[in-house]
Order: sequence, then structure tokens, then C-alpha cells
Amino acid sequence: MTNPSPRIFIGSSRQELGSRAAQDVAEDLRHCIADHGAARIIFAAAPSQSDILAALCEQPGVDWTRVTAFHMDEYIGLPPAAPQRFGNWLSEAIFNRLPFGTIHIMRPDDGPEAAALDYARLLNAAPIDICILGIGVNGHLAFNDPPADLHDPATVKIVDLDATCRQQQVDDGLFPTLAEVPARAITITVPALLRADRLYCCVPGPMKRNAVRHALSDPIGPDCPATALRLHPHCALYLDRDSAPE
Repeated sequence: MTNPSPRIFIGSSRQELGSRAAQDVAEDLRHCIADHGAARIIFAAAPSQSDILAALCEQPGVDWTRVTAFHMDEYIGLPPAAPQRFGNWLSEAIFNRLPFGTIHIMRPDDGPEAAALDYARLLNAAPIDICILGIGVNGHLAFNDPPADLHDPATVKIVDLDATCRQQQVDDGLFPTLAEVPARAITITVPALLRADRLYCCVPGPMKRNAVRHALSDPIGPDCPATALRLHPHCALYLDRDSAPE
């Protein structure tokens, strides 16, 4: 039996990628709210997601008061007000711009272990309808760096970030030096991400081309966590000309 493959859209620019992805997500949200009265969505936080989030804020006809929002990871050890914290970044990018019904922020300050357990409880309270995610330069999903457990029984866990992942944060302009990037984080696991009913994966830019190639062509396994996207029956992958493999 063959694995399902992501539906792929290749835009002429990051902006076109983001616009198309936002239209698809908004359409899915409208249907979900119409059918079930509410929607639950997980957001990735990274510069690669800026275009879809900006375009999503402009989509008409979505009753955001019926939407519950989560984010997929958070650093451990940064001050609560640090702009690099993903909860803060998403607040600027989308959470403060739309009237969400509920927003759940990861707060590791009073104990990462307790924060992970609490967030898992919130996620597991009801099905997740939509997950908007990206792919790291090392093929990670959220902060599940290789080798990642594609059958992890946990929903949320604490992880050590590898050097490639931490360097990406510097290359993305989020931290001035590698030494300033936290070494640990809380992340939603790969199986928990894949439990979302639909995945919308936005991966722009030349830095991600090799990761996209591996995600689409490598054997599905822990060495490239993004290969797990091919296991999902409703995954859409949005690329631009720089990130699309030959």
C-alpha cells in the first residue's frame, strides 16, 4: 500500500505562497465552524510563516471568536517578555490581530515539565482540526530534531535542540549569536502534530530546498522527521521557486 503524498502548490513568490495557503486554511476554517460550531488550530512560529499569517489576517468570513489557538513549541530559559518567545512572536503576528475565542500560550517559567503536561491536557481535550507548520533546515517538525521518534507516545515533551536547529534561529535573524539561542524547548511531538485533521505546511526560501527534497524523497523515518508528512491523508505543502526541488 503506498503512502499518501502531500498536495503541492508552488508559488512564484513567498507572498503568493502565503496568500494561497491562507485562502485554503480560511476555507477549511469556515467549513469546520459551519459543521461543528468551532475550530481548533495549531500554529508554527517562525519567519517562514510570516506570509501565511499576514494573509490569514485578511481573509473574510471567518468567525475567529469560535477558534481556539495553540502554538507548537516554546523555548525554555528566555525571559517572559523576550520577543523570540514563540507565544510573544505569534501574539504580534496574529493572536493580537484577530478576535480569537481562546488562545493557549505555553508558559514554561514555573516549570517546563508541568507546562508540558498542562499543554498536553489542553490539546487532548478535543480533536485538532488544522495544523499550520513548516519544515526546519534539518528536516525537523516543530522542535522534533532528527533522529525524531515518529511513534512518540507523548503529546508534548521537553527536548534538547541540536546545533543545526539552533544555528537556523541565528540565520533567521532571531538571535545575534548561537550562544544566545536556548538549548532546550517544549514541543508538540510528531504523532500529536499528525493527529490534526488537516496539515498546511509552508516552506519558502532557498535555505529549505534540501530539507524539502529529503522530506519528499527520503525513506519515511527519524533521520528526516518531515518525511512523516507523507503519512498524513490531508497534507498540503506550499513552496516557492526557491524552496521547490528541481
